[in-house]
Amino acid sequence: MTEPAKPGFMDRLRTRFPWFNRIMVAQERYSESRGDFFAAGITYFTVFAMFPLIMVAFAVAGIVLSRSPELLAEIEVHVKSALSGDLGKQVIELMDKAIASSTSVGLIGLATAAWAGLGWMSNLREALSAMWEQRPEPRNFVVTKISDLVALLSTFLALALTIALTALGSSSLMTKVLDWIGIPEFSGMSLILRVVSLVLSLLVSWLLFTWMIARLPRASVSFRSSVRAGLLAAVGFEIFKQVASIYLKSILTGPVGATFGSVLGIMVFAYITARLILFATAWAATSKDNVVEEPIAPPAPAEITTRLEVHEGLGVGGAVAAVAVGAFGALGLSRLFRR
Repeated sequence: MTEPAKPGFMDRLRTRFPWFNRIMVAQERYSESRGDFFAAGITYFTVFAMFPLIMVAFAVAGIVLSRSPELLAEIEVHVKSALSGDLGKQVIELMDKAIASSTSVGLIGLATAAWAGLGWMSNLREALSAMWEQRPEPRNFVVTKISDLVALLSTFLALALTIALTALGSSSLMTKVLDWIGIPEFSGMSLILRVVSLVLSLLVSWLLFTWMIARLPRASVSFRSSVRAGLLAAVGFEIFKQVASIYLKSILTGPVGATFGSVLGIMVFAYITARLILFATAWAATSKDNVVEEPIAPPAPAEITTRLEVHEGLGVGGAVAAVAVGAFGALGLSRLFRR
C-alpha cells in the first residue's frame, strides 16, 4: 500500500499561516487574470498620454506668456544671461514660434490626449473587471466610449483632488502656514509635520484607490471589501514612494540617468502602481464577502437509443457451402480409411 504524498513547503505554510494563504489566493487570481499583461498595457497608455499632456501644458504656458509681455520679457532676459550668443537667440526664437502656434499645438494635444486617455481608461477598466472575473455583455461602441469618458473625467477630478490634498499636507507647506498663523517653531516640529504629512497622504491615497477599485469596473462590486483593498494598496503605494525616491536620487546622478532617468522613472512608477492596484483588486475579489458557492448543475439527461440486430442464420448460400464442405470432408476421410 502506497503512502499518501506529503504536502510541500508552500502547502504547509498556507495551512499554518492563514494570512499567507490569503496572499497566495489573491496572487493566484492576479496571475490567472493576466495581471502583468494588463499592468503593461496600463503603463504603455500612461507613458503615451504624457506627451500630449506636455503639449497642452506648453500651449497653456504659451497663451499665458502671450498675454503677459512683462513676464515674457523677464524670461527672455534670463535666457540671454544664461545662454549668450547665437544659442540664446535661437532659444528665444523657438519660444516665440511656440507661443505663436500655441493654439494649434493645444488643440492637437487635447485631441491626442483624449484619444490616449480613453485607451488608458478602457484598459484600466478591463483589467479591474478581469480581476473581479466579470464577463459583462458587450455594449454599443458609442455607449462604451461615453462611459469611459465619464470615468476618465471623474478619475482626473479624483487625481486632482488627491494631488491638492497631498500638496496641502506637505511638511514644507504646513511649515509656511504655521509661520503665517504665527506659531513659532519648536523642537520636534519637523518630525510631527512629517508624520502628519505621511498620515494625510496615506488617507488620500486610500480614498483614491478605494474609489478606483469599487467604481471603475464595468459592473458594480462590493464597496466593503474595496475599502480594505484600498487600504492595502495605499500602504504599499506609500512604501513604494519612499523607496522610489531613494532609488531615483541614486540613479539620476549619472549621465545615463540624467538622459533617460525621467522616462524610466515614469515607466517604473506607472507599472508598479498598476500592479499594486490590480493586486489589491484581486485581494478584494477573493475575500470571503465575494466568494459565492456555485451549485453544481445536474448532468444532462441520458439518451437511450435502441439498436435492432437481426441474425438470419446460414441462409441458402450458407447451407449449400456447408453441404459442399461436408461432402468434401467425408470424401477425404473415406479415401484415408481405404488406404
